[in-house]
This record gives sequence, structure tokens and C-alpha cells, in this order.
Amino acid sequence: MTVDLASPAALSDLERRVLAGVTEEAWLDLACALIPAGQPEAENPLDPDQPAGREEGAALFIADLLKDMGFAVELPTKREGRPNVVASLPGAGGGASLILNDHLDTYPAGDWAAWTMTGGHPFRPTRHGDRLYARGTSDTRGNLACTLLATRAILAAGVRLKGDLSCVYTADEEKNGPDGSIFLLDEKGLDADCVIVCEPTGWTAEDGSWGLGVAVANGGNFLVEVETRGTKTHLWRPDTGVNAVAKMARLLPALETMTFAHTPAKLAGGTPPRTTILRIAGGVPREMQFTPDVCRVVLGVVGVLPGMTADSVMADIEAVIANAMRDDPELDASARPYPQALFVEGTLEQDGDAEPTAALRRAYVRTLGTEPKLYRKNAFNDTIRFAERGKAAVTFGPGDDGWAPINESIHIGKAVAATKVLALAMLDILGVAE
Repeated sequence: MTVDLASPAALSDLERRVLAGVTEEAWLDLACALIPAGQPEAENPLDPDQPAGREEGAALFIADLLKDMGFAVELPTKREGRPNVVASLPGAGGGASLILNDHLDTYPAGDWAAWTMTGGHPFRPTRHGDRLYARGTSDTRGNLACTLLATRAILAAGVRLKGDLSCVYTADEEKNGPDGSIFLLDEKGLDADCVIVCEPTGWTAEDGSWGLGVAVANGGNFLVEVETRGTKTHLWRPDTGVNAVAKMARLLPALETMTFAHTPAKLAGGTPPRTTILRIAGGVPREMQFTPDVCRVVLGVVGVLPGMTADSVMADIEAVIANAMRDDPELDASARPYPQALFVEGTLEQDGDAEPTAALRRAYVRTLGTEPKLYRKNAFNDTIRFAERGKAAVTFGPGDDGWAPINESIHIGKAVAATKVLALAMLDILGVAE
């Protein structure tokens, strides 16, 4: 199918009624209610060795909003305190089925005192100019507000949809989905013809112009632990031992600049396959009289492309270590997948002329007057779990496609525009019953 974008159709009376419900005030009200819901309990660090978040507070709050809209709501739960929200609105028949997806957890806020834009409270939504600040604004409660507002605007306009609409909000996305999207897809049979994951795809150019991309593919990731081993000696005689930390310091530049074997993808993504250093540890308390005999580093492997595997990534890392050990007979090092970490594959590109991308493109042109950029998103989101199971899934949302450790924010104008695009695309995909 070829998408006709040359002459975007004028808005119908029904579409105008729907978009009249998409206002800045309405989006702000929803976003400011959603951002603090169930926080900070829903913070969910990627670290496999750290306790997972508990999304129950956010799930129950959102479930009530959906029930008020007329959805049948279920809370499938794999792990206590971590319900998913699956809300269903059956259509009149004759239309495609659509899942709108977002996630309930957020990454941790860190040092609250560093949140200067929210008065030292990361979950207090605070507006400065055209941006709203707080943890979860961009990833991804602000985007979630877009899905709820678009849905509410359609229903408030009296629209009866042909296709079945599901609003699915998952737990555990920050840890790659075992208790969320993987559980729902593999154990609960979650399915639809199309999936739109409303996660950050927003961009802003140096000249201040901005827009929203449609991510038709994703890069994968992996966590790897590298260990160096030495010989402990007294600090007064470092020449008689082998310092494991010093050896790691010499090995890290090779690991940080290494390349990975891969086949170039149609859309390469902003980050090529590479490593990033996440943790380093060496030495033990009460032993400062001695040099460390073990040092461990956790590497993140990001930008993983289709065709790369856990085995191929480990083989590339082990080859770098083997070369370093040949150059330094005193170096004793090894690598292993970080315990409990999942290998996340890169996904193949969705067809830009097929649904749901085609509907998003048509709606984008009608809303913003230009074509959205189709690209590969570097980060994990639940789009990957849908796509790797054969679903037609893409990512589209107003959050910034970049992640602020502190003072996270979202552009309010982008959020309103994205909600309008979503609403028009939903009407297009699902169809309107007479």
C-alpha cells in the first residue's frame, strides 16, 4: 500500500469535534495527575541485582480512569504488587483492532535535591514556559496522558468505533518486560492487528524547530560483566603483586572503543553497536593496607542490531580480552553475561506504508503539515516485545528521545500535537461505525 499524502483531506465535522477535546489544559490536567500516581514506588532500576518497582498505585489509578470511560478493565499480574492494566473496548465490527501501549514504571529519580526545576521533589509536576518538569514527564507518564486524552476525546464526541480498542499499560518495562509485556504476550495471549507504543520520539533542532518521529525499529541491549584478577600485596610493596584495578584501567579503553560484528541495518539508529561503562568495583572495606586482587566492571552493550546475538556479542568482547592478555602476560581477565540480565535483540524495520505507520503519517501531515521522520530508536521499549512476536508495532510519542537523569521534562506543545495525531490515527485504523 502506498500512503497518499499529497493532498491531505480536510477535517470532517466529527474529527473537529474529537480534536476540540484535545486542549493544552486537558492534557496538563491528566499529565499532572498521572505523574505522581504511585510514586516513588514505581521506580524500577535496570540493575538486575536491585529490587524491582511496584506499579500497583499507578495501575489502580489508571484503571479507574478507563472504567469511567466505559472500558472493561483487567489487571493481569505475574508478580505481587506489579499489576498490568489491560482495558478493552469492543467495536461494532468491521474494523482493525488496535493496542495503545505505555508503561507504568519509571527509572529512578536519584538525588531529589538535584531536581532544581521542581523544587527538590522529582514527582511534583512543575511548568516552566513551554515545558513540564518531573520524573516521568517524558518517559513516560506524559505520553500516557496523550493516549488517555485521545481516547477520551473520541468517546466524548460520541464516536462508535468499528474495531476493538485496547489500552494496555505495562509493568516492568524498565527491566525489559518479564513481568509486563513478555508476560502479557506469552502467557495471556495479548494480541491486536496494530500496536502504537506511545513512548518518546520527539526531537528539537538547533534552530528551535521540532517534530515527532515514528520509530519503526529499535536497537537492542545487553549487560556484560568483565573481571580482572591480580595478586594481593601490601600497599607498601605494590611491586610485588598485580593490581587488578590497574589492569582493568588499562583494559577499559580497548573495551570502550571496540567494534562489534554486525550486518548494517536499513535504519542504523543514532547509536552504533558499542559498549558503555556502567559500574566499576575493586578493593574491599577494611583492606586499604592491601592492593585489590579482583576488579569488576559492568558494561552496557547498546545499539544492538538484527542478527547480533548474545553469543556473537560475548565472542567479540572475549576476542578483545584475549588480545589484551597476549599483549600483557600479567593480565588475567574474563567476561560473562551479567546474571539475570536479558539479551534484547534489535528489531527489523516495520513497513512505513503499512498500518499503523501509514495512519500515523496521514494524521501527522493533517495535523502538522509535514511528514514525520521514520527512524530506529536506540532504547528499549515494549515495541520490541510486540515486534519480535510478529505484531505490527511502532513507537510514537511527544517525549524527548533522550533521557535526562535529573530535571526530566516534556514539551507541552508537542504533547498536544501528538495527542491530535493519535486521535486521528485511531479513527483511521479502527474506523467509525455509522
